[in-house]
Amino acid sequence: QVHLVESGGGSVQPGGSLRLSCAASGFNFDSFAMGWYRQTPGKARELVSTITSLHTITYEADSVKGRFTISRDNANSMLYLQMNSLKAEDTAVYYCNAPLRDGVLYSAWGPGTQVTVSS
Repeated sequence: QVHLVESGGGSVQPGGSLRLSCAASGFNFDSFAMGWYRQTPGKARELVSTITSLHTITYEADSVKGRFTISRDNANSMLYLQMNSLKAEDTAVYYCNAPLRDGVLYSAWGPGTQVTVSS
């Protein structure tokens, strides 16, 4: 059974940094591309960044380029998102998942982790 648990969120001031983690289980993590998504109230969930199983970053939203870096540890089935120079508009609940051609691997989604950027 696929299971994804995000952690590492919190409250930071603009310009601060956070590192999000995603613990994956129940599937062959090292065989899937992975991605970070985020959602704010009243808006659709948006894709932030994706990485292949071989550690190639294949997508970064324009709004996070140069500030966020996705990475993964296949040996421990972990996905990470290093977020630097955070802005108020980065405030959202962040989720991880495996993007597929027609959706995502874990349709139920994990609990997410709240990131709040405010002075």
